[in-house]
Amino acid sequence: MKIQYLPILILLFTCEKDSIYEESHYACIAQIVENNVHIPDYDSHESLLQNIVKSGVPGLMLSIHNDEYGYTSYAEGFADLASKIKMRACHITRVGSTVKTFTAVSILLLQEEGKLGLDEKISRYLSNEQLEGLNNAHEATIRQLLQHSSGIYNYIQNLKFQTASLNDLLRTWKPEELLSYARGKDAYFNVGTDVKYSNTNYILLGMIIEKVTNKPFYEFFEDRIFEPLGMEFTQFAALNNVPSNIIQGYIDLYSNLNLINTTYYSGWDYFTADGGLISNTYDLNIFMTKLFHGEILNENSMTELTNWMEPSEPYGDGFLTFYGLGIFKIETTFGPAYIHSGDAIGYFASMVYFPNQDVTITWASNGNYGKLDDLIQSKEAMDTIFKTFVQ
Repeated sequence: MKIQYLPILILLFTCEKDSIYEESHYACIAQIVENNVHIPDYDSHESLLQNIVKSGVPGLMLSIHNDEYGYTSYAEGFADLASKIKMRACHITRVGSTVKTFTAVSILLLQEEGKLGLDEKISRYLSNEQLEGLNNAHEATIRQLLQHSSGIYNYIQNLKFQTASLNDLLRTWKPEELLSYARGKDAYFNVGTDVKYSNTNYILLGMIIEKVTNKPFYEFFEDRIFEPLGMEFTQFAALNNVPSNIIQGYIDLYSNLNLINTTYYSGWDYFTADGGLISNTYDLNIFMTKLFHGEILNENSMTELTNWMEPSEPYGDGFLTFYGLGIFKIETTFGPAYIHSGDAIGYFASMVYFPNQDVTITWASNGNYGKLDDLIQSKEAMDTIFKTFVQ
């Protein structure tokens, strides 16, 4: 989830000193293969991560998969700057809007089970009270929510929400509170006529999953995705808002690489399916690899997932970008890549699959905004990562 404003009022919370922890505080619940020296170009892989961290990024983890060498993970920098705790690939972090792909996969699994249809109107599953004031919501279909083609207003863009969030950065928001900032706002366009990113779509999708399954949407994630795939490091924030062993998050508020700790400032997506995922690059890589190897969804669902729509206005930080269902396609030097990234305050993650090369790359940092974004999520940064890891 990318916040569309500069969090100036974080200054109100920066007077406290960071707590100092022992390394055991960040103990991993399981171990993974880290820094496989037998993989080709290991030295260049290590060198890239080291250079990114030397440029000012607090910590960085990255995982790669190809059929020859399987899964390999790297980590550089610090999980906790004040405590001088080194980053490890088995640490957990916030991965923001990457959860939208999990939400889309969950909806497609429910369609495979015959419990809903993508082209049904969402009003079949959500009440008039839930949809009241959300322009286009009564006409929109589940598919249009998934593809961001509903035209429904993105609550994060409401200045009143931004002000309320900034004035209480420790607040834990519930879905209805967030939806209130989209009510009464004009739709971006008529349903199905264009695509525009809106977190509101995915709050509604989470509510649909709960209606159909009669359980919290994140329990469905756990039952149908996390556990079957062996994603030991992955959980949803609703179950534990700020896990004690989550790595510290930082922002570059003034674009001078003087970083501010914001570990506790992400409370608006703890209970919604538009963000709130906690994981690491190893688990994200498992998910993306198995998804595009056809091990989660059937062939028809994968066709639905990758039915692309081009926006009328460019989107994607310089890449030619197309919208699928909870996933994007970008055109790169190495051909098409399927991608979803995510932000929380102090955290960034991205997961990318290259179909022509059958290579999956996932990376995450415990820092964002200001100059940090240029180093980890700009087109230039992504191009550098792709050139290093895609053959």
